[in-house]
Parts: sequence; C-alpha cells; structure tokens
Amino acid sequence: MLGSLPVRVLDDRYLDEALRILDADPVGNVFVASRVHAAGLDPRRLGAQVWGYARDGRLASLCYSGANLIPVAAGPEAVRAFAERAQAQGRRCSSIVGPAGAVGEMWEFLAPYWGPPRAVRAAQPVLATSAVPDVPPDRRVRRVGMEEFDIVYPACVAMFTEEVGISPNTGDGGVLYRARVAELIREGRAFARIEDGRVMFKAEIGAVTPHACQVQGVWVPPDLRGRGLSVTGMAAVVDEALRGVAPTVSLYVNDYNTRARATYSRVGFTESGTFMSVLF
Repeated sequence: MLGSLPVRVLDDRYLDEALRILDADPVGNVFVASRVHAAGLDPRRLGAQVWGYARDGRLASLCYSGANLIPVAAGPEAVRAFAERAQAQGRRCSSIVGPAGAVGEMWEFLAPYWGPPRAVRAAQPVLATSAVPDVPPDRRVRRVGMEEFDIVYPACVAMFTEEVGISPNTGDGGVLYRARVAELIREGRAFARIEDGRVMFKAEIGAVTPHACQVQGVWVPPDLRGRGLSVTGMAAVVDEALRGVAPTVSLYVNDYNTRARATYSRVGFTESGTFMSVLF
C-alpha cells in the first residue's frame, strides 16, 4: 500500500512491486529495470529517485528521476502527477525519455517551464531480437580490455557528439563519461573491432537485466561507412549478448536514421514500441 499520497519517493519496501511493474515490459523498461535490479530503490545506492504513483492504494506507475526523467507504465493521470512533481522541484535531468505517448504528454506540461529543449526526437523505434542473427558475425569484433581505453575512448566521444549534438567532455571535462566508458569495459560490455590502433566498429551493452539487455553507442568511422561493418559487427554483438548476457537484445534508434534501421533489420531486430526523447 502506498498510502494517501498519489506520488512519493520509493524505497526498498516497494522493491517487489516496482520490479513487478518493470519486468512486465522487459524491453521497454530495460534501462530503469537494470538499475533497480542492481541497486534497489534506495536513492543513495541508486544515485537517483524512483517516484511511485498509486491507484486505489496500490503502486501502479513509476518515474525514474536522475540524469534522465523516465516515466514507466504511466497513463495520463500518472504522467500529470509526475510532471507536476518534476516542475515543482525544477529541472535536474539532461533528458526526458521513454514511451512516446507518456513523454509527449509530460513534455506538453513541462515545456512552458523547462523549454526550449536542445532537441526533440519525437519518434524512436524500439527494436528487439531473441534470435541468433542469420548474418555471419565479424569475428574480429571482441570485448575491449582496459589497456585499450585510450584507443576506444575517442571513438566513444565521436559517437556521443554525433548522436547527441554536444561533446560528453563539456562541463566536467569528461570525468563522468570517462568513468562510464571504463565501467562498461571492466564489466565486459564494450565491444570493438580494432585494427592498427584504430576503432573500425564499436558498440556497448549499456543496460542488463535477467530478461533483456540494451545495446548503445553503435558507431563506425564516417569514412568506413557503407562497407557492411555495422551489419557484421552488430551480428557479433548480438551473438555474444544472447550467449552470455540476456535472452533478448534491444536498442532504440531515431526514425530518420534509415541506414541504421536497415542494419538492425538485417541483423534480425523487429519493432516493439516507440520512444521519444527531449534533450536539454
């Protein structure tokens, strides 16, 4: 029971209920679920808050409030309640991201207070696969070691800058981003094909639950694009992920990125939903 308040910050007393909601959509909720599965709901361990919305005294919807603001299983009433709480505390996130309907409604409420955004990605297909790709994988794609950090990191920065529109080295000089890249390498979730000290293809598995994982940071140098490196590279990553990470592999992509969407289709990904992102 959540009591009389419609929205409150959750703690570990609500962990089982929160995981019930998150695991009901293991692909759509993989980002938030990965953090809650790993750290629970205590804000100090999680490094963020998870807000809960009650309906008839029972936890019905969630909203992750950290570097990203992410509504989960949120209908119109929950979206409004979460948006009002976000507006009252002021913007602390760098993006709002999640199911397109909920994010669109949340942004409609928050735009007069938080706008203008740096960018709005209104339609981002969510893709998933549980099948080993038919495409032969590039066996030169492998897990990256920490001794290769200085080779891989510039490629990560290039990918982030191209995708998001700003360098991750802005602000804190890249301290947090470097730490995140290093963490993924140490955990064996960073993959690349490296030849003569150059990254030819790279991708990371950024979120993992017992049910699904999410690939991020897929990148090929601009001068090497169109040669099929992303197709065989993604086939290798999906193959490795299905073997030892999670039974379903997911990602999301901008709807206008037709080249990337064609790559993912060739590797076996199919659409399972649509995200929206508002970037600040």
